[in-house]
Amino acid sequence: MLKILLLTIALIAIVFILFSVKILIDKNAKFPSGRIGGNRELNKRGIHCPQTQDKVERKKSKVHHVHY
Repeated sequence: MLKILLLTIALIAIVFILFSVKILIDKNAKFPSGRIGGNRELNKRGIHCPQTQDKVERKKSKVHHVHY
């Protein structure tokens, strides 16, 4: 059991190092944004973060009352 745990931790460490090689070498590189709002492809498709989508839908559904 301990052998599997240590192997798993070592594998995760190796994967993390391999994924971050570009970021460690390139001074201007950044980790990719995990937020939906920072994803250009989703924004092109009209998909925004849940808060923004909620705000847009609330504005769409507002009924303008006419006062007589």
